[in-house]
Amino acid sequence: MNTPNPGYRLETARGHAGALIDEGLRQHMLRVYNYMGLGLVVTGLVAYIVGTTPALYVPIFSTPLKWVVMLAPLAFVFFFSFRMQSISASGAQTMFWAFCAVMGLSLASVFLVFTGTSIARTFFIAATMFGATSLYGYTTKRDLSQFGSFLIMGLIGVVIASVVNLFLGSTALQFAVSVIGILVFVGLTAWDTQTIKEQYAENFDQESQQKLAVFGAFSLYLNFINIFQLLLTFTGQREE
Repeated sequence: MNTPNPGYRLETARGHAGALIDEGLRQHMLRVYNYMGLGLVVTGLVAYIVGTTPALYVPIFSTPLKWVVMLAPLAFVFFFSFRMQSISASGAQTMFWAFCAVMGLSLASVFLVFTGTSIARTFFIAATMFGATSLYGYTTKRDLSQFGSFLIMGLIGVVIASVVNLFLGSTALQFAVSVIGILVFVGLTAWDTQTIKEQYAENFDQESQQKLAVFGAFSLYLNFINIFQLLLTFTGQREE
């Protein structure tokens, strides 16, 4: 009678476990991209409705309220960062949808400045750049964490320069911020995608996995929105 090979059974078990983890990871990444995609839909709808409805955009963008609307997304980012560990999965989802809606209010001004055709063109360019770099971050074997500190420093510099330029209105500074910002957020897209992939673990409970998916979508959403906004500087055609 043949004796079962323990080594063969061990390799089979490992292969089966690996297949389960791979399938779980694919499902996890799909949840992340679904959240992000739906978030972009919410943002786009709010921005379009507000930006094309005078009764809505006049009370906002012709009064000091515009500063609240423009800076509110930054407050959400800080809130997410500080409450990431303590907030529940349902609370994270609620905050994410609220953030997407507030971002839509902030972006409504692009419909007042740029033509619809150039906005659509810029969106597809941004989507192509984002998709390519996110795919690279997911598939590459190279460890991108070595670039993390450099990208974070670049991000801080871009945020500070952008806030300062809200008051200065310098064209030269805006151009520099746009060029550097696109490079930074493209790099962050690849890095964040790899980080989301590596953070996934099969032994996380459902609550933790849900939270991880929301925060992953939040990170990628921010990267996409910033790439889109910065690209508008170069590809956006202004209304006459």
